[in-house]
Amino acid sequence: MAKLYFRYGAMNSGKSTAMLQAAFNYEERGHRVLLAKPDTDTKGDGRIVSRLGFSREVDFLIDPVSDVRALFLRLVGSTSGLAGTTGGMPAQPVSALLVDEAQFLTDAQVDDLVRIAILEDVPVLAYGIRTDFQTVAFPGSRRLLEVAHSLEELKTICRCGRKAVFNARRVGDVFVFDGDQVAIDGVDVAYEALCGACYLQESGGALASDLRARAAVAAH
Repeated sequence: MAKLYFRYGAMNSGKSTAMLQAAFNYEERGHRVLLAKPDTDTKGDGRIVSRLGFSREVDFLIDPVSDVRALFLRLVGSTSGLAGTTGGMPAQPVSALLVDEAQFLTDAQVDDLVRIAILEDVPVLAYGIRTDFQTVAFPGSRRLLEVAHSLEELKTICRCGRKAVFNARRVGDVFVFDGDQVAIDGVDVAYEALCGACYLQESGGALASDLRARAAVAAH
C-alpha cells in the first residue's frame, strides 16, 4: 500500500526545492509524476517556485472546493505533457502525486490525499508549513499531522543560529502579530523563520492565545 507523506518546515527550509528535486528524481528514472498546489498560493501563479530560482508548472491547481481525488483521477488517464506519446496510446501510470503549499488544503482535501494513497496505491508527497505567524496550525497541516503515514521535518536556522520553528510576519522592517491567517509571502508581506527565543523577543513574549486576546482588544 502506498503512503501519504507530510514533509514540513518553517519558511526558507527548502520545501519547494525538495519537492522539485523529488519530481526530478522520479522522472530521471522514467516515472511519471503529477504536481499540484492550492490556488490560494498566488506566488508564481500556476508554477511552483523555489527560492533558489527553480520553477515548474503544476499539472493542476486546487481551489477551496475542489475534489482532489477527482482531479487526480481525471489526469491519471491523460497523456498530455508526456514526451513520446501519440494519440490512442495508453497513458503512462502515475508513480507519485506531489503537492506544494499543502497547509492551504481543507480537511476534506487532505482526506482525498489519504484516499489517493490507499485506494489508488499512489504515493502522495505533501509539502508545507505547520503554523502561521501567530503559531496557530493551518487547517491542512493539522489534518496532515493527524493522518499522514509519515512525517518528516525539513530544518532551517534562525538568524541567531538556532533551529527555526516559527514563522514571523514582517511589513517592511516591522514584525506584525495581528491580521489574516493567510498573506502570501512577497505579495503583501514578508516572513522570517525564527527560533522560539527570537520569536518571543519580537512578540514581547506573546504566543497564540495572547496574540488573539491582544487583537480582540485592539478591535474594540
